[in-house]
Amino acid sequence: MTGDAFDKLRTRIQGLRAKTIDNGCTEGEALAAAAKVAELLDRHDLSLSDVEIRAAPCERREYETHRKKRIPLDDCIGAIAAFCDCRVWREKSPAGEGRYVFFGLRSDVEVAHYLTELIDTAVRSELGRYKTGADYQRFRHQERHLANASFALGMVASIADKLMAMKVGRDEVINGTGRGLVVLKAAVVDTELEKLGLKLRTVSRASRMVSPMAYDAGGEAGASFAIKPAIRES
Repeated sequence: MTGDAFDKLRTRIQGLRAKTIDNGCTEGEALAAAAKVAELLDRHDLSLSDVEIRAAPCERREYETHRKKRIPLDDCIGAIAAFCDCRVWREKSPAGEGRYVFFGLRSDVEVAHYLTELIDTAVRSELGRYKTGADYQRFRHQERHLANASFALGMVASIADKLMAMKVGRDEVINGTGRGLVVLKAAVVDTELEKLGLKLRTVSRASRMVSPMAYDAGGEAGASFAIKPAIRES
């Protein structure tokens, strides 16, 4: 049963990906997809018994950044993992490029990877639009690199806040069913993670200079990453 439920979830995610990341989509469709995938994940979890969740295997899923330096998405990746009841860490690939590694139940890491793609795509798209606007044109040429980074940072920070608020609401609904699914899943993931024997550490990040105007513009774009009721069905 667990395998069948996961296959159905993965099929739905592949359908959403085709409408958003693979073939492109409007901003509204991308935001609707984020809400839809959360709904699908919660429905999937509630379809499983506690025994099935305890027996479910944990997996790792990597998201390649193709960058050797840190990127603004770093400031959102923890929120994505928390939203999907995963653990996440950053490591370097053999090529020396950064990548995020999600670890958790198969369904959760599948959704986390998709949301990372979705948010990464949305930030790039919004930045492209911002760069065509009058506010951006006011920056001198030598200031535009900072403006680009500031916009992206503002946007991912806003999205991270929204994801965490959404997670609180989703957990309240799930806990209202009388089943401790959130605690159960966390225990399963932590137990399996401990078996890996990884030496993970938290790295403090240095403060960064930002352009307040560009950062605020990114925050406004991130605030529009709102919860919409549904996406068109195939």
